Amino acid sequence: MTALTISTSSAATLRADAVVIGVAKGEKGPVVAPGAEAVDKAFDGKLAAVLETLGASGGEGEVTKLHAPSGLKAPVVLAVGLGEAPAKGDGFDTETLRRAAGSAARALSGSKKGAFALPVTSAEDAGAVAEGALLGAYAFNTYRSNGNGKAGSKKNDKKAPLAEVALLGGKSRDKAFKAAMERASALAAEVHRARDLINTPSNDLTPKSFAAATQAAAKEFGLKAEVMDEKALTKGGYGGLMGVGQGSANPPRLVRLAWTHPKAKKTVALVGKGITYDSGGISLKPAGHNETMKCDMSGAAAVFATVVAAARLGLQVNVTGWLALAENMPSGTATRPGDVLSMYGGKTVEVLNTDAEGRLVLADAITRACEEKPDALVDVATLTGAMVLALGNRTFGIMANDDAYRTAIHEIADEVGEQSWPMPMPAELRKGMDSPVADIANMGERMGGGLVAGLFLKEFVADGITWAHLDIAGPAFHEGAPYGYTPKGGTGSSVRTLLRLVERTAAGDLA
Repeated sequence: MTALTISTSSAATLRADAVVIGVAKGEKGPVVAPGAEAVDKAFDGKLAAVLETLGASGGEGEVTKLHAPSGLKAPVVLAVGLGEAPAKGDGFDTETLRRAAGSAARALSGSKKGAFALPVTSAEDAGAVAEGALLGAYAFNTYRSNGNGKAGSKKNDKKAPLAEVALLGGKSRDKAFKAAMERASALAAEVHRARDLINTPSNDLTPKSFAAATQAAAKEFGLKAEVMDEKALTKGGYGGLMGVGQGSANPPRLVRLAWTHPKAKKTVALVGKGITYDSGGISLKPAGHNETMKCDMSGAAAVFATVVAAARLGLQVNVTGWLALAENMPSGTATRPGDVLSMYGGKTVEVLNTDAEGRLVLADAITRACEEKPDALVDVATLTGAMVLALGNRTFGIMANDDAYRTAIHEIADEVGEQSWPMPMPAELRKGMDSPVADIANMGERMGGGLVAGLFLKEFVADGITWAHLDIAGPAFHEGAPYGYTPKGGTGSSVRTLLRLVERTAAGDLA
């Protein structure tokens, strides 16, 4: 992973492949942002004019490269747009800094060292720049030709990520700045873990190999990992997981991954949907809807990454991750529409559509997680296409059985730079899931399908447990061009929100 350092050197004297500065949109043209004074001086105070001549406006995410004058040790100046210049006395918000740093890091792919001289006035600003740069410095080259995905080879022209981020303007001996750097490094490493898992093709990432990855991480970071295989799941009555997975040659797994702290006062349970490939089962997906279904385990990847991040940071809270892993395939042994499954805990479900499988594996895991009586439970899933239709490709939906908790998660997501929106749980939609043969059906009304899925999951949450559901179907996998710190492919959506949620719980701010 990209190295992160704090440098007390001047932007003019630090040796690097490029020095990164910020430029904003002013009333009369581009304005050089604070932090770049030494660079502007090397241009005789005319850097803004030079940038304007080159067509730079300071628009958000805009990247302009210039040859550096003789007064700088770095041969290149990379100016990244910050958007509208803030009012006098105000600074840039952290998400603007995060995205700008990400854009710059992506533009420096293949370079050894970038010196980031963006406006930093606090440890929070420094953390945002570091986080954005590290998240932007990402590439998934595992399957590129010429062995082990080594970038830069003749057979592989995919550039390696920026090797080192040197943050200027930070205070290397200040505890707050050091903590911000440590958090940024740990968080970025775990977001990358989630991205790597999501990008791994399903022929290599099966429920079994996914479970093995959690066991390896448990040994490395002092976690406790328990894996239930198909025999244990059958014996335990996990009808949701077994029902979804029974059509595949790769049987399901339920993973319990736990971080515990001796002084913890609260426990948060995180439950992730881990469908390593979703064909739709007997209710087969139509052509054009299968190609990215390796990403249907993004919720489990986010939960896995969050638990490890909590351990890396030594958070004073207990975090238990439940990964419901299965492959949904059609075969002679697959669950059929009309079948009835007996779920863990005893409820029965009539399966009207085998492509509504995520809620089935989550129901088993939620019921099991509730037995440990956590203070709060959050499930995360690429659950419904309906949520994408409602909120688009960049925003995840939040539902909960507690309005204050739902609001808190929405505010946390906004704080860390993830787009989310609180969604209702209309009671009248529950009737559509009434079944003539079972306790509940796995489908209801077509309109409001994302809300119906949330109402289904609510049926399996034990009384007295605060619960929230994040439907990340839109932002979990990005098929367009990269932007900011967001790459093409797996994004690691919700890891940052979940980690801040866990941090807030450790601090006593949440249930």
